[in-house]
Formats: sequence, C-alpha cells, structure tokens
Amino acid sequence: MIDYSPFWETLEKSRDSWYSLTNKHHLSNSTLHRLKHNKDVSTKTLNDLCRILNCQIEDIVQYIPSDKDQKL
Repeated sequence: MIDYSPFWETLEKSRDSWYSLTNKHHLSNSTLHRLKHNKDVSTKTLNDLCRILNCQIEDIVQYIPSDKDQKL
C-alpha cells in the first residue's frame, strides 16, 4: 500500500499549506483529497510536490506492505 502520511508531515514543516498548494501552486483540491485518503496520484503530481516542497520522494510517500496488495 502506498501511504502519503510523510507528505502531511513534510507539508506541516514547510512554509506552504493546503491553501497555498491550491491557490499559489494550482494543485487541485481533488488531488489533495486523494493524498489525504491514500488514493492514486500521478508521478507528475509527486514530482510537482517534490519541487514545490523542495524535498525527496520519501518525504512524500512510503510503501507499507499490505494483504490488500495485488497478488504477484
């Protein structure tokens, strides 16, 4: 399972907020909602967040093994 809890921690430490991400950086509310609920987002979105927050991918996302993962 992909988990975005590192994103919220990183955002809290930054100078940005949900408001600035949507209004200044033009991320949609639906994208932030998807992050909040650990739904799929594009790699472009992840790239944009890394650029905006000046961070690494592991500051936004982590992988947590889950029984709900697709069988290989």
